[in-house]
Amino acid sequence: MKKISSLSDLGLHSDVSHSFFFKPINSTTASSGSSSGTLLPSSVAAPRTTKITVVGVGNVGMAIAQTILTQDLCDALSLLDANPDKLRGEMLDLQHAAAFLPRTKILSSSSDYSITAHSDLCIVTAGARQLVGESRLNLVQRNVEMFKNIVPQLARWSPDALLLVVSNPVDVLTYVAWKLSGFPAARVGNPTHSNNRLRHQSRLLQVPFPARRPSRGQRSGCPGIYGGGARR
Repeated sequence: MKKISSLSDLGLHSDVSHSFFFKPINSTTASSGSSSGTLLPSSVAAPRTTKITVVGVGNVGMAIAQTILTQDLCDALSLLDANPDKLRGEMLDLQHAAAFLPRTKILSSSSDYSITAHSDLCIVTAGARQLVGESRLNLVQRNVEMFKNIVPQLARWSPDALLLVVSNPVDVLTYVAWKLSGFPAARVGNPTHSNNRLRHQSRLLQVPFPARRPSRGQRSGCPGIYGGGARR
């Protein structure tokens, strides 16, 4: 069998084979319609990061924080609590489980609210502990004083954030947080069903429901605007 050592042995001339197998690269015009014939660098926008702040690392606050982490809901999570020892202990627990959690950056501080800067969502769970036999409304004064230190700081560092209040009495403190923050009413809320209850009652009474009111009513045995408490 004859050994083939060049393309000419296959009956192809070198100039033909070169033009057949190797085509010259023409100048590429930019996709934007530029007629200069130069390729413009495409601008790639940096991916947007999502940041959530949780104020208060009690049972409720840590349950929220752990859910946020396990569900991979944000890129950065800030935790604040006035008790530095409590905060440090909870952070150690989270770091211990970090190998099993998504790669979310976790920040913590007991007093430096700058770590909350540019948050998309601020969740306030901090509040005075409810005593045995004490109603939620009796917590108002103590928690209002606490909110005076928390809410303005959150509004200062994250002026475009949504503010979610979980502290008790939740509907009253939602109103307080709205006033202290200066945010539009549509950006301040709480996770209770008071507004749902009022919406259903408005349908029964054929009365338009004011969807942007920040708070009307109170949960768990406290009188609402229509009388009677909102159920859990």
